[in-house]
Amino acid sequence: MTTAASPAAATPCGFYETGSDAFYNHCTSDGSQVVIKVEVARAPDHEWCVGPGRTWLGSAGRIQGAHYTGRTC
Repeated sequence: MTTAASPAAATPCGFYETGSDAFYNHCTSDGSQVVIKVEVARAPDHEWCVGPGRTWLGSAGRIQGAHYTGRTC
């Protein structure tokens, strides 16, 4: 008996972490760019303009989170 492999998990929208890295995935079909606020451990938070798809934010140990600010850029 063989078992079919489960499909790979889709990349989530918004902020997520892998074992060592932090990412923001802007899920859109219209090509828009949005401003996100990146929360950084022991450093000032900052804003980034990100386009569609996955953006590397930094190491998971340094980046505490990121969220859409409600603005485009």
